[in-house]
Amino acid sequence: MTIVADPERLGRIALPDGRVLGWAEWGPEDGAPVLLCPGAATSRRLGFGPDAVHRLGVRLVSADRPGLGASSPSPGRTFADFTTDMRALIASRGLGRPAMVGNSQGAPFALACAVAGLASAVAVVSGADEIAAPEFADALPEELRALVDRVAAEPDDAERFFRGFGADAMWTMVMNGSPASDLDVYGEPVFAAAYRRALDEAFAQGPEGYARDTALAMGRWPFDLSGIDVPVSLWYGEQDTAHSPDNGAALAARIPGARRHTVEGIGGAVLWTHADRILTALTRR
Repeated sequence: MTIVADPERLGRIALPDGRVLGWAEWGPEDGAPVLLCPGAATSRRLGFGPDAVHRLGVRLVSADRPGLGASSPSPGRTFADFTTDMRALIASRGLGRPAMVGNSQGAPFALACAVAGLASAVAVVSGADEIAAPEFADALPEELRALVDRVAAEPDDAERFFRGFGADAMWTMVMNGSPASDLDVYGEPVFAAAYRRALDEAFAQGPEGYARDTALAMGRWPFDLSGIDVPVSLWYGEQDTAHSPDNGAALAARIPGARRHTVEGIGGAVLWTHADRILTALTRR
């Protein structure tokens, strides 16, 4: 089974304010559109399920968030700004009302699009939870709690701190914090090369794009999850201790009708090990 492959199509679109936004695609051009919000500090090139998208007739589209990869910076951007960019991409690429996948740090960005009415369904996969929410006040490790408090009290200072990360630091952090089941995936030579390339591309313009993403994801999310009226599924590996204090239980409870799946034998790499299952459930709904 192939878990990653180079994009089949690459391009950029011009946005109304003069910036550009980079995109990548896999699967048939006339397939059912699925828009991916990639994980932290990874570029548009790191997709998933290259075999599954053809078997299921899925047109998988991934986009670089501003300041990452091929997309122009947008200092001070908000979740609302991101949904505006995605609206432009959807129109430019003729995606209609796509299903969306939010992986890791991409999860709140996908959920923001659902609140804005851009998505027909959403799969949150190893999703970054709203760790600044009150219910997690006593559930976070001390170091993470301090970062959350820093984002809330001194957001500019927190963002400067996040600018201290680069591709090597991100690689080390993921490798040191992952269970053996994930390391089997991340250490596979083809995947490792693709992941490293995606990290290098994400930081090619500097760390500002990653820093802004992280400040947004770790703060309070300024949108109402109870207003989502499309199917939402949440997928967490049972061994995942990095993305949500409770593997998405509280997050699922805040989204009407959400279905949560806990996958045995894997951690945060579930997007790549269970792509067929995730895409099948997403597109059938």
